[in-house]
Amino acid sequence: MKLGFVSAILPELSFEELIDYAARLNYKCVEVCCWPVGKAERRYAGVTHIDVDTLDDQGANHINRYLKEKEVEISALGYYPNPLDPDKSRSDFYIAHIKKVIVAAQRLGLDRINTFIGRDQNKSVDENFKQFVVVWRPLISFAEEHGVKVGIENCPMLFTLNEWPGGHNLASSPAIWRRMFDEIKSDHFGLNYDPSHLLWTQMDYIKPLYEFKDKLFHLHFKDAKVHRDRLDDVGILATPLEFHSPKLPGLGDIDWSKLVSALNDIRYMGSACIEVEDKAFEGSLEDRKYSLVLSKRYLSQYL
Repeated sequence: MKLGFVSAILPELSFEELIDYAARLNYKCVEVCCWPVGKAERRYAGVTHIDVDTLDDQGANHINRYLKEKEVEISALGYYPNPLDPDKSRSDFYIAHIKKVIVAAQRLGLDRINTFIGRDQNKSVDENFKQFVVVWRPLISFAEEHGVKVGIENCPMLFTLNEWPGGHNLASSPAIWRRMFDEIKSDHFGLNYDPSHLLWTQMDYIKPLYEFKDKLFHLHFKDAKVHRDRLDDVGILATPLEFHSPKLPGLGDIDWSKLVSALNDIRYMGSACIEVEDKAFEGSLEDRKYSLVLSKRYLSQYL
């Protein structure tokens, strides 16, 4: 298993500075964010460490030379919009950029990207599946043509009132994953698995590793803390950030010993990237950098 981190936590750094810091901490890989250049739509979004709109062969060669020199790999290219947005102009833009990320991955010699399925928050799961097939069947075919695997993160994107009631990402549970993979049967369509989202949505975050072992394209290592006193007060129908907080690995409720043991059981040999979204470490760039020191120190006992 290769331990890395998601580049979104260090938006101020250039690509070279990002890889320098990863090498300094002896991380083996980085998931590199590839949002369109411009204003972020939400926290941890809008980060562009590789601009896929301008990437050419010369730029790809520079990136690969730099990675080789620093002995760091790119685990995947990351871009997490809402391709099922009910606003067609927005959906079309997101889909077009996902295609650009896929092409950029191929140009860089990579075989995977990570993203979201998306969702119309005001429609049911069944209603969203109709549009899911329309959007994602051709997208996965496009990825197949370019030799790129697409890992879907299981974050519900349901945290605040503007994402209420259904959230912005359909792929939030094992039942839905089964249906997704039944609708689109492809070796290029899988998961970017984050156990923390299953924890706060009150689901088993170990059991799916065994069932979906062949669909685990990439992992996000993030923890979460459920505040039981708040949950007892507001209930699970409240907006989720009212009763839980994303945390660094080891500072929340995930049992990392059991999680890594399960990954060893299924012989997972891919990338696992720490995703920092812990507000306790957002005071400054140095705080965010230090969060990667602490996270690696903690996880190293298991890897």
